[in-house]
Amino acid sequence: MSKRSFASDNNAGIHAEVIEAIAAANDGHVIAYGDDPFTARAVKLFQKHFGRDTAVYFVYGGTGANVLGLKAITKPHEAIICAETAHVNVDECGAPENFTGCKLLTVSTPDGKLRVEQIKPLLHGVGVEHHVQPRVISVSQATEMGTVYTKKELKTLADFAHDHNLLLHVDGARLANAAVSLKASLKEITAEAGVDVLSFGGTKNGMMYGEAVIFFNKNFGGDFKYIRKQGMHLPSKMRYISAQFQALLSDDLWRRSAAHSNRMAQLLGSELAKIQQVQLTQPVEANGVFAVIPRKYVPQLQKKYFFYVWNEEISEVRLMASFDTTENDVRDFVAFLRKTVQ
Repeated sequence: MSKRSFASDNNAGIHAEVIEAIAAANDGHVIAYGDDPFTARAVKLFQKHFGRDTAVYFVYGGTGANVLGLKAITKPHEAIICAETAHVNVDECGAPENFTGCKLLTVSTPDGKLRVEQIKPLLHGVGVEHHVQPRVISVSQATEMGTVYTKKELKTLADFAHDHNLLLHVDGARLANAAVSLKASLKEITAEAGVDVLSFGGTKNGMMYGEAVIFFNKNFGGDFKYIRKQGMHLPSKMRYISAQFQALLSDDLWRRSAAHSNRMAQLLGSELAKIQQVQLTQPVEANGVFAVIPRKYVPQLQKKYFFYVWNEEISEVRLMASFDTTENDVRDFVAFLRKTVQ
């Protein structure tokens, strides 16, 4: 077995319970494209966790979930407000702009979080035909910096958005980690906070592949089945995504896996804080640890434990814990780092 690294929770394998669910679904024939009992059961579980009036659609991946969810609620002359570090801005190869036709209005924020006072200046052109019209505030929960919006912070953003004829979209690739961090249910930090559209991630929390687009107002998702098909994200054998979500949302697997990865990140952060040459740059609130490690040591560390440099200028690295990260993984890495920098 290859060494577990701290590069990304995407690098982890598949949780055993998810593998079992896929195998159980691999029996006989069912109708394709989601008209199957696995998908029906999975949708009911989503509605149990997020609200019975939600509309749920499964897609292959996170970029597709974000882009198509945003496309469903925007027009090409409109704009999407997001943090400068947001996944939709940095890591989706221009797909949001390409598929929605919208301009991304980015906000520089040191902790990955958007705040109302940062958004207000971007609304000065509302009603002016020479300017794109802001329509959506898009936030990541947890953020790309590993920080987590509180329930109050989300509600404040949602209320501001709705007061200004805007919608709130959440990139929830790591929503499970945020919910665990906040000791909250999935519904408390989405539907009850005023979120309009959510991309809910499974891949980073033990699934093989598959994400969900959730509309908390079904009117926003009225045409989504056509948008999904045109966007090349309608899985023909949808039962294999649905079965995975059925496992994830049953018996608290989503919470157990996220709680474990969060604990491993907390352990990693606390151990790194004891090393004089290493400085944490963000609070450890989910399953990511951000730290400055002297540049000269990074290549040697990466040879044994691959990870990404987040900010080359200051030699800030990102270290991600996963559902299968062990305490030994953490302690071995910290011991190697300590030996390397001495």
